[in-house]
Formats: sequence, C-alpha cells, structure tokens
Amino acid sequence: MDFERVYQEYYEKVFRYLRGLTANEHLAEELTQETFFRALKKLGSYRGECELGAWLCRISRNLYYDHCRREKKTVPLDTDAENLIEADERDLMEVISDKKLALQIHKLLHELGEPYRELFMLRVFGDLSFAEIGEIFSKNEHWACVTFHRAK
Repeated sequence: MDFERVYQEYYEKVFRYLRGLTANEHLAEELTQETFFRALKKLGSYRGECELGAWLCRISRNLYYDHCRREKKTVPLDTDAENLIEADERDLMEVISDKKLALQIHKLLHELGEPYRELFMLRVFGDLSFAEIGEIFSKNEHWACVTFHRAK
C-alpha cells in the first residue's frame, strides 16, 4: 500500500473530523499528524475489514480520547443541545458556512452527549457514509442513520 497516496487521500477527512471533535485547529493538526504516524506504524495490522478512512478515523478518535484523559477534560451536558439544528441535512453545510452560526453549533456540539456528538461530526465534518460510521462504532448502517437523525 502506498502510504503517500493514503496520506494525500485521507488527510483532509481526518483533519476535518478532528477539528470538529476538538474545536481547536492547532490540536486537530497535531492529532491528525499523530494519526498518520500511528497508521504508518500499524499499517501491517490493517486487515481491510473496514474502509481505510473509517480505520483512520478510529485511530484519530482514540488519540483524541487519550488526549482528553491526559488533560482530564470533561464536557458539561446542557439541555439546550437538543436545539442544535433543525435544518435538513442538505442545508447543513450551508448553515455551517455562516461563521457566527457555525461557532454556536460548535459550542452546542461540544455539549452534546456521546455517541451523538461524534457521529454527527463524522457525518457532517468527516463526510463519512452511514455504513462507514457504523463500522467505526461496530454497529450497522441503520443504527448510524437513526442515531444521526436523533443527534440532529
């Protein structure tokens, strides 16, 4: 497998996913680099049981969780998270492109409970299919679709 091609093809997807999780561009860059470093070291253990992008997102998610544990970062829950967005999925990227509204959405996402938060990030910012998201969570495509719509 040509690792340079993998890096070029998946860097942006992994970075967007981590930027959504962290809400911190610098940290997202660091974790993205670490993701590809770990992937390079573990490339021999990739068995092809899931899509390569899903495997990379799983590595990046674990790195983010490790970072949170090291920093002892906690996320307070807020009941207003259910008001995150009522737009259809096709309008979602248009809404997010408005920087002020995007900041509000990121704040609400930061407060949204798991697995809704991560699934939402994977779908919207990571541009992953429901099948790929299901693979990451070891669930099926239907679970990912239903959970995404609940999160939204």
